[in-house]
Amino acid sequence: MTARHADDRGGRGGRGGRGSRGGKEDEALARVAADALLAEAELTPKPGLPDTREADFGALRWSAGSLVPGLAAMAAAARRAPDGPSRGLRAELGSIGRSTERSMARANAGAPLHHGAVWPLGLLVAAAALEPAKAPDELPAVARRIVTFTDGAAPRRATPGSAVASRYGAAGARGEARAGFPHVRRALAALRGARDAGAREPRARLDALLTVMSTLQDTGPLHTAGPHGLRLVQNGARDVLDAGGTATATGRAALDAFDIRLRAAGLRPRGSAHLLAAALFVDGLWRRGGTTPRGGSRSPGHRRPGPRAG
Repeated sequence: MTARHADDRGGRGGRGGRGSRGGKEDEALARVAADALLAEAELTPKPGLPDTREADFGALRWSAGSLVPGLAAMAAAARRAPDGPSRGLRAELGSIGRSTERSMARANAGAPLHHGAVWPLGLLVAAAALEPAKAPDELPAVARRIVTFTDGAAPRRATPGSAVASRYGAAGARGEARAGFPHVRRALAALRGARDAGAREPRARLDALLTVMSTLQDTGPLHTAGPHGLRLVQNGARDVLDAGGTATATGRAALDAFDIRLRAAGLRPRGSAHLLAAALFVDGLWRRGGTTPRGGSRSPGHRRPGPRAG
């Protein structure tokens, strides 16, 4: 943290003070997260997932934007938390997250366009506000500290994802967070490795998505088709990567065949897409040169989330 940044926080009364600068930083973090979610949605072609080929892509754009107020509120809650990660902060984040999910559902007329994305993005946004001195790549570890506390107000009824996770012994969304988002870290490594190898940005992002799909115990395919469905997703993703990834003609042919198989089986690995969006959020902060984008400004070398994959 720079001395000026430390003074700014002190001038707001530490964690307990907000001020106009704090509000701007909270909204800026939320908008980086929404941009990351939109970048994931725009990525095309994604196997089995909504993308620009969908007739309702405008709804996906609207859905991503509808999360900004809730994500900003989660950042604000973390920024003013007096003791860092705590049971109280965990409960407040859970309450805001559930309210944000309900607001998103109303905005989308009940369609589950980005259902589940609030969990990883909200935790990482809160982590960035809670520990602004941390390098972006350290944010998954900060989020892990937050979820060591339980949310006593969380609904007791099982969700489809939690029921499937319990039945098959999958980690699920909560297990991913408690482990420090290992698949977010894997996606970041794959993204940067592909860039270093000269891949265009959309191809690098697709390879990062496939890297997540290849090992994630995604509860969506498990819920739809059990272990067979999950194996179809994981093996198909590995096939594309083993063929050289999406930067090669062979890999792109494998990707097209994989997409056809998933759509025919009705398998939509949304959990993998949400974790890619979370990785793009962390990457977006990293490319801006810091954790909290000051007032939403961009570093000179920053590029907005990349164009649609061709």
